[in-house]
Amino acid sequence: MNELIKRSITGILYISIIVSTAFLSHYALIAFFSIMGLICLKELQELLQFKNYLSYFVLISLLLIFNFTSFNFAIVLALMAMTLTIKFYLLKDLYTTKTITLFTSKKHLITLFYLVPSFVFLTLIPVFDGQYIPEILIGMFILIWCNDSFAYLVGKSIGKHKLFERISPKKTIEGFIGGLVFSLIASIFIHKYVSELSLLSWLFIAFIISIFGTLGDLVQSKFKRRASVKDSGKIMPGHGGIFDRMDSMLFSSTFVYLFLIIVDYVS
Repeated sequence: MNELIKRSITGILYISIIVSTAFLSHYALIAFFSIMGLICLKELQELLQFKNYLSYFVLISLLLIFNFTSFNFAIVLALMAMTLTIKFYLLKDLYTTKTITLFTSKKHLITLFYLVPSFVFLTLIPVFDGQYIPEILIGMFILIWCNDSFAYLVGKSIGKHKLFERISPKKTIEGFIGGLVFSLIASIFIHKYVSELSLLSWLFIAFIISIFGTLGDLVQSKFKRRASVKDSGKIMPGHGGIFDRMDSMLFSSTFVYLFLIIVDYVS
């Protein structure tokens, strides 16, 4: 019970900070994600048993460049292409090898082209069409929380078939489907309050987050299994590290941003 209370208090505080920061201003959100990004980089590098101080500089530099300067959109597409390449490579390693090739041979690629750009795209999502709409990012976090919570509840209640036992023994196919279904339901309610996006768009975002958020969590689990640790850090009592809480959102952020710019382009 004490552990449950600890997790609940930490989770409520975490959610409150994100929501209040997002509504405060885009600048506040950028500052917040800068701090979160630096912590995540530290935790990831500890998992990788690798130190790359350049990545801290690159993170702050890219956040400033993409949020405070005028730039050619081709640069965004190039960064997105590199990020998606690394993420698909991680997924390939997740399913085809017992180890993570990038984990052992190209650790700098994981920090520079997986984690760093993912934070950049998080800050760009609420301004994908040129105006700041924090409700879109908050809606995404709600979908992540909904997917994770109901995947856990459904999986614990009726889960029998393992989703990926070698990496995450507790995850089940039933839990995954439950998280997806309730995320889709949640997206319908979110659309009622965030009408800047169509209902179909919110349903697609819920689908993207459930799929790639779950995959991101599995990749994170493989990182931790490879490093022989339970959590990426201890900064959040009852939850582990910041990277443990952000893994699903970070992995899906690039795919959501890609979807949003496609929607904006065709509309």
